[in-house]
Amino acid sequence: MEKKLRVGVIGATGMVGQRFITLLDQHPWYEVKVLAASARSAGQRYEDAVGGRWKLDVPMPEAVKDIIVRNVQDIDDVCKDVDFVFSAVDMSKDEIRAIEEEYAKHETPVVSNNSAHRWTPDVPMVVPEINPEHFAIIESQKKRLGTKRGFIAVKPNCSIQGYAPALTAWKKWKPVQAVVCTYQAISGAGKTFRDWPEMNGNIIPYIGGEEEKSEKEPLKIWGRIEGDEIVPASEPLITAQCIRVPVLNGHTAAVFVKFEEKPTREELIQALRDFRGLPQELELPSAPKQFIQYLEEDNRPQVALDVNYEHGMGVSIGRIREDTLFDYKFVGLAHNTLRGAAGGAVLCAELLTAQGYITAK
Repeated sequence: MEKKLRVGVIGATGMVGQRFITLLDQHPWYEVKVLAASARSAGQRYEDAVGGRWKLDVPMPEAVKDIIVRNVQDIDDVCKDVDFVFSAVDMSKDEIRAIEEEYAKHETPVVSNNSAHRWTPDVPMVVPEINPEHFAIIESQKKRLGTKRGFIAVKPNCSIQGYAPALTAWKKWKPVQAVVCTYQAISGAGKTFRDWPEMNGNIIPYIGGEEEKSEKEPLKIWGRIEGDEIVPASEPLITAQCIRVPVLNGHTAAVFVKFEEKPTREELIQALRDFRGLPQELELPSAPKQFIQYLEEDNRPQVALDVNYEHGMGVSIGRIREDTLFDYKFVGLAHNTLRGAAGGAVLCAELLTAQGYITAK
């Protein structure tokens, strides 16, 4: 790319906003030009606005420390200096839906980490290796919004990243039922152990809204475009239990799956290793070279050893074995703030750029 695209991050002071900033530092295609947050942060240097609330284990990039934070509600001011924005705003769902649409109507594409628009029928919710064809619905969305280049695209929930790719790799055997239990890191709630000490040595068997997302969002990803909307798939039926565990980064999933046509264990493993998507074919900057790895050891995948596989953008699967009630069971692991959140959104933006949906103004 001859000239880098100008990027804004709205909701820049929170954990996901911080992750966006670190991923965009030295990015070959994008340059952060605008950081926006709530009115209480507006007008301050980014380093001062964040203060002691930097939550990542990597330092704040020098390039953003002196950027003056803008008010996320001053949409004209933000949009005039960017080609598109990443959204990590912390508001109510109604407020998020409204503000993301306003940015889009200001002819500024929005690539969102938020859940507010995941079920808007003409908003693509994409894992780039799984359903890149859903970006075609953007043309219908632009007609509804009355825009020429503005639109919204979202990435799905972080909790599905450890198992939906595996089930996709196995689609030729037609998975029909799945039971999923996810063991989710505290960074998924925007927390560290420093500001959530009660999670030390603790498990909380409830994460608000997470089980519904884990059961339903894969079905939209596996759905199809009909007219001006994405119609979710009807199978496999998924039931989920989501648990918060004392881990900083990395969501683990224990999964039981039943197939219409039962494969062999060797076929399942080979399908994972062979699975590639459009990001790998196009060699996008953030794409893992090997999207899914299969680990033979009985005690893998482990967060401590495997969460940063492919710089946190790959998925690790292990312990495939036959089950007494279902056909097979397995364990999956994905980094929730990289593949699951900001990194997944950056990869979506790269594919949207490669396909011509995001361009310079």
